[in-house]
Amino acid sequence: MANQPGKRRFGNLRRRASGRWQASYPGPDGQRHYAPDTFARKGDAEQWLNLKEGEISRREWINPERAKVKLKDYAMTWLKQRAGLRPRTVDLYRWLLAKHIVPHLGNVQMGDVDTPMVKDWRVNLLASGVSNIMTAKSYRLLRTIFMTAVKEDGMLLRNPCQVRGADTENSKERPILSVEQIYKLADLVCARPIGQVIKSGEGRYRLRFKRIEDDKREEHPRIFPTRKSAEAELWQLGYAGKTAMIRDDRFKVMVLVAAFASLRWGELIALNRRAVSATPGVIDVRAAYVELQSGALMLGPPKSKAGIRSVTIPATVAAELAKHLETYVGESDDALVFTSPTGRPMRRSGFQRLTGWTYAAKAIGMPGLHFHDLRHTGNTMAADTGTSLKNLMARMGHDNEQAALRYQHRSKEADQAIAQGLDRMLQARGETSASQSTEGDEVLLAKLRALLQEHDGGNGSVVSPPSPT
Repeated sequence: MANQPGKRRFGNLRRRASGRWQASYPGPDGQRHYAPDTFARKGDAEQWLNLKEGEISRREWINPERAKVKLKDYAMTWLKQRAGLRPRTVDLYRWLLAKHIVPHLGNVQMGDVDTPMVKDWRVNLLASGVSNIMTAKSYRLLRTIFMTAVKEDGMLLRNPCQVRGADTENSKERPILSVEQIYKLADLVCARPIGQVIKSGEGRYRLRFKRIEDDKREEHPRIFPTRKSAEAELWQLGYAGKTAMIRDDRFKVMVLVAAFASLRWGELIALNRRAVSATPGVIDVRAAYVELQSGALMLGPPKSKAGIRSVTIPATVAAELAKHLETYVGESDDALVFTSPTGRPMRRSGFQRLTGWTYAAKAIGMPGLHFHDLRHTGNTMAADTGTSLKNLMARMGHDNEQAALRYQHRSKEADQAIAQGLDRMLQARGETSASQSTEGDEVLLAKLRALLQEHDGGNGSVVSPPSPT
């Protein structure tokens, strides 16, 4: 049927009393939809209708009414629908939304958020002092929310989170401890200085400590501006042998196992007698505690499926663990291996306070050391043994190759073994003149390939190169 004279093939145009043009069209949903604004020129209104017709014909049309929901409302619904998330992850997402996303973008309609707005939001976060790591986490969360709006809910055509590099956490390289430093740290966290920090009437702090020679209390001659500075002095006096110390060796093996078994904090404090006694020298990781923002501890599975694993520990550490079980752990199979002095699950903050972690780390030359750096150290040591990527991933409890490759790339031991083998071959070749050599370049390359094959063990494992003859 031919179009009536003056009638458009798609959509309607109407000139308002103001002289501006209003455009509308029937959507695939059977409802009439209007342009968000009127147009000064008829040609502009026609162009808008042409764009909408093209979207419908290409099946790219999005109902504009659905995109009018505010970001904060959509984000809360999105979070409720993520049934498979771990409690700690849900807790983190709630915190990121409340702290860094909703205050800035929460009242903006989903359809109005564009890339320039996301760029401004990110720049403002960084300018206000939010760390690069937290900003990247917030950006990734926002991007994931919009990805759901685009791909699952069909609310938007395009994800506005298109800022290159915004998802990257430029964190500093974490320190790696030597074996000597690990054992020194394990010893220091067991000793606590005997003393008392007292607040004076002037808002200053005084320090009393127990002398070693006669067990008498002595007041420090200095007045301290903060409690923290007074506590730091007390720990320094203890490490210098100038004040009496109390020892609690329950924390020693905790440090050793964290490092040499490469366990996460939550996995460590969830270990029970059954997990470390089933097979001598082997730790069965089956659960992990997560600490929520509220401070509550929740017991659940490890971080990933690969986190359920069995980890063999060095014999010397296994012997220390056996002594720890006899001294500090109950007879029940469910008795926790590492607890607070009161027998309760250990919180990270409580551990750091009881052990003077900050001061112990500084005493071994590692100021700013995190407890997780013990796992980082253990992973690096495992990579330095030349183990295969598959075996390294299994020990770490990672199902992501990138995480394991990070440690393999750090390891120089295997690379040095190859380099030493190449040096021996080059030296042997130099000792024989070209005219006397019975080996051509192809033969030499074959030897190089054989050395690399030997280094890879033929199946992804790494073996030591032959010793020089």
